Amino acid sequence: MTTANPQPLWQPDPERIAQARITQFQAWTAAHHGAPAEGGYPALHQWSVDQLDTFWESVTEWFDVRFSTPYARVLGDRAMPGAQWFPGATVNYAEHALRAAADRPDEPALLYVDETHEPRPVTWSELRRQVGSLAAELRALGVRPGDRVSGYLPNIPQAVVALLATAAVGAVWTSCAPDFGARSVLDRFQQVEPVVLFAVDGYRYGGKEHDRREIIAELRRELPTVRALVHIPLLGTQAPEGALEWSALTAGAAEPVFEPVPFDHPLWVLYSSGTTGLPKAIVQSQGGILVEHLKQLGLHCDLGPEDRFFWYTSTGWMMWNFLVSGLLTGTTIVLYDGSPGYPDTGAQWRVAERTGATLYGTSAAYVMACRKAGVHPARDHDLSAVKCVATTGSPLPPDGFRWLHDEFAESGADLWIASVSGGTDVCSCFAGGVPTLPVYTGELQAPGLGTDLQAWDPSGKPVIDEVGELVVTNPMPSMPIRFWNDPDGSRYHDSYFDTYPGVWRHGDWITVTSRGTVIIHGRSDSTLNRQGVRMGSADIYEVVERLPEIRESLVIGVEQPDGGYWMPLFVHLAPGAVLDEALLGRVKQTIREQLSPRHVPDEIIEVPGIPHTLTGKRIEVPVKRLLQGTPLEKAVNPGSIDNLSLLGFYEQLARKRG
Repeated sequence: MTTANPQPLWQPDPERIAQARITQFQAWTAAHHGAPAEGGYPALHQWSVDQLDTFWESVTEWFDVRFSTPYARVLGDRAMPGAQWFPGATVNYAEHALRAAADRPDEPALLYVDETHEPRPVTWSELRRQVGSLAAELRALGVRPGDRVSGYLPNIPQAVVALLATAAVGAVWTSCAPDFGARSVLDRFQQVEPVVLFAVDGYRYGGKEHDRREIIAELRRELPTVRALVHIPLLGTQAPEGALEWSALTAGAAEPVFEPVPFDHPLWVLYSSGTTGLPKAIVQSQGGILVEHLKQLGLHCDLGPEDRFFWYTSTGWMMWNFLVSGLLTGTTIVLYDGSPGYPDTGAQWRVAERTGATLYGTSAAYVMACRKAGVHPARDHDLSAVKCVATTGSPLPPDGFRWLHDEFAESGADLWIASVSGGTDVCSCFAGGVPTLPVYTGELQAPGLGTDLQAWDPSGKPVIDEVGELVVTNPMPSMPIRFWNDPDGSRYHDSYFDTYPGVWRHGDWITVTSRGTVIIHGRSDSTLNRQGVRMGSADIYEVVERLPEIRESLVIGVEQPDGGYWMPLFVHLAPGAVLDEALLGRVKQTIREQLSPRHVPDEIIEVPGIPHTLTGKRIEVPVKRLLQGTPLEKAVNPGSIDNLSLLGFYEQLARKRG
């Protein structure tokens, strides 16, 4: 694929560049730490990876990170896995998240929005008071540093309070969204053995109430380590017997006490999608997340006290943790609990309008759904506060960039589009937005500061303007400190370091262009390799789903026992569409002309639906395993799939072909 695309879609004006925090940071690091004053972002990035210790020290100084005990040095052992950050230092994430309460007690820290779309504020002083009260109650319940505290909660203020109170105590937070079934939750929480469970009685989604009391009862039975259940009556029901009431635990006025913990002390446990086997329980540290998120949110997202930060997410996705970290920069964060498309496809834009969001984050899939549905965000809503629309979850296709740009440009807006890519594994971005750089259609602006991101060929050589494996050759502070229940570290090692020893291989195909931008092509373990020409599945989805008849698609490349290669394209049709010869021809022609004749599928098969993980990612690898004859129970973890019945279709197809 060509990366020659010399005309940017958007360029920041001189005023935006001058005012960007990253510009001020570069001038300050030049004066204090020898960073290059000239050369803009590329020079700063090169310095940040060449002088890794100095760069991260400068981040802690610029953002005034408060170490209760000073560090001996920035980076002890540099080896991956196992890099040691700021050995000797003690710190507390929650203390930093609540700092703005001192200067702006009566301004909103949180804006909570449900499907009525009416924002309700929680001030900084009220947030701090609730965290102080709950942290004292957790200590009274015997919760100690290192204990696990779990939440079965939607994206509501109580979830933020519970996370911060847990971190204040030095305990370890972990959460699942309440649309997860009991088996999915137990697959996660049983691994970490929580002592406290915060749970709602139910949730509202798509205009309907969903009662979760039976699931809560099952979780209590199956989690013997839970000493206390805290009942949050979102639907107004009575607390189950023996449960504690949220209102009672947060009624006090105790000043928060922040436990100083070692820099690498666990902050939370996140989970991989768990499409095969048990989800990986990924442990990240208080200090590592603190400094990585200050860098990412304060410099790359350009967030500060005057901003309002909204990202559509649930508590089961790392983007929720990332959203909460907006508090670190003194930013007001917007919590939306509800369907992204209720009462209509434009719902998220209405939330952005009513909350005055300045950075509005969503999924690439939502942007494309709006484009298809004929939504006109900037015409139909007052989005004048929005400076940046950011997307993640999957690559934003070029059409999505152009559509967003054109929709906002018509209203005279100067919109910065930030497509970002990272992973639950680091709870951050490897590449994404830089407020001072141009935006090229279909491309991420640059690798992140302190991240030596490269594309490598199979022999471990870096390639430019060619597709390669996404690797990171230096440690990042938010890389996992370990996986839970992985005593010898073998599962952690095998997940990222078995291909290139000592180098993080993420499992994505990318192109690093000669302009320094990054193109994401999809997962490298489900890459389509026809006659030696590799292509990411995202490229196929982008062109196929432009056709109005195709609601969604799934493409799989299956290596055959005889050495052949079978590449079917599964299509879920829009209502009323028919997969006739004319549509088959248009799909093939579209792929042939816009991508490559080699990647025209061998078969195009209509399916009742496309299966996803609970966080909305298409499941390519498990479907590939099914098509290769792996039994369903071995090909996929059933609790990680949004609609398990869909997999029966692929299993039957494999039998027929077999």
